[in-house]
Amino acid sequence: MRQKRYEMSDEQWEQIKDLFPKTKTGCPPKDKRLMFNAILWLARSGSALRDLLECFGSWKTVYSRFCKWRDDDTPFNIFHALNAEADYENLSIDSTSVKAHQHSAGAKNGAVNYKVNQHIGRSRGGNTTKIHAIVDGLGNPIYFALTAGSEHDCVCALDLLSKVNIEGSNILADKAYGSLKIREYITLQKASYTIPPKSNAKEKWEYDKWLYIERHLIEYFLNKIKHFRKLATRYDKLATYFLAFIYCAAIFILCK
Repeated sequence: MRQKRYEMSDEQWEQIKDLFPKTKTGCPPKDKRLMFNAILWLARSGSALRDLLECFGSWKTVYSRFCKWRDDDTPFNIFHALNAEADYENLSIDSTSVKAHQHSAGAKNGAVNYKVNQHIGRSRGGNTTKIHAIVDGLGNPIYFALTAGSEHDCVCALDLLSKVNIEGSNILADKAYGSLKIREYITLQKASYTIPPKSNAKEKWEYDKWLYIERHLIEYFLNKIKHFRKLATRYDKLATYFLAFIYCAAIFILCK
């Protein structure tokens, strides 16, 4: 039978099968590969959980397994195990906006500020969420973060860069990341940057235009991750749920 485009191939599964946590007690667990393929199908199709194909079994079982993996950081841990040998010579940083569907509203988590805690904000395109990413010199992702769509890229740039060891790296970014504060932080971390100055900058600096072209790698990746329809439009109320799907999609991409 022909492999579906949303399923893990035998070669892909061999790379991650031993990275899932082992079940210690209870009934024999459902096949991990089947459960992960079910999650990938949801991410690729953008379908609601209750519309899960019957071949994957009960949607309640898939939901329970996904929540367990999300809570113990399984997607996050597998993702970082796969990019342990990332190419840190050139790191590109950027973000992409995702339209928040009406179903993403109304999370009941007792948060004082819903827009901040669930990373949904009103911008020119309506309610949106921003996916921030850093990719290495080969275009493979090494870190993700979420913010409200109304937040400017430079606001969370320092927090994003602080999560990655950038010493000795060259940071490639567009003009939005060209603030003095960001450039000073990169320099203090013993890294360099290739960021063009804004046209209205008082003090302009030189940058390598040919090296800057390599920033297309993050544009390419952000385009690729939106092939997963659940990530191209946000339907999930909880930011942790949405972020876990991002890491699952990234795992599938890294295994190819």
